[in-house]
Amino acid sequence: MADAKWFVVHTYSGYENKVKANIEMTVQNRGLEDQILEVAVPFERAVEVKNGVKKNVERKMLPGYVLVHMEMNDETWYVVRNTRGVTGFVGPGSKPVPLTDAEVRNMGLDKEAEEKLPEIELDFEVGDEVVILEGNWENKTGIVKQINEHKQTVIIAIDMFGRETPVELSFTAVRKKY
Repeated sequence: MADAKWFVVHTYSGYENKVKANIEMTVQNRGLEDQILEVAVPFERAVEVKNGVKKNVERKMLPGYVLVHMEMNDETWYVVRNTRGVTGFVGPGSKPVPLTDAEVRNMGLDKEAEEKLPEIELDFEVGDEVVILEGNWENKTGIVKQINEHKQTVIIAIDMFGRETPVELSFTAVRKKY
């Protein structure tokens, strides 16, 4: 729908997936599929290293929040607002404020923009030493701490003033140190 926008719904902490399932069930039962298009709990994939063991994990990007792509009207507001576990919409007072287009893209909710990203083959992984090719830290080396394939960024720990400092860069701004 042309009028559908993404809204942020505040939930009880830890209830995000349950709220998502409850909203989807209510939408199906009431036949509101054309007004409430999608319910999402955004997460990011990350690689954690604990005790020397690499482990792929999924982390909630916004703990305590659920995103709903919907056409805002009295009926859809009522359905979402009165779902068990929902404390309210994000916005001043009782007026929900939709996410901007830029916010939608940054969270990876814009399917069209996602399809336009080219596939990039990486020559490094978490734990590798890399060289920064451009920007303020050009020619500095650092250790890859996290890779976000969705945003095509990498977080690198560089040594700055004797401290490990995380820096987020695009895939194309770094290469593996040989």
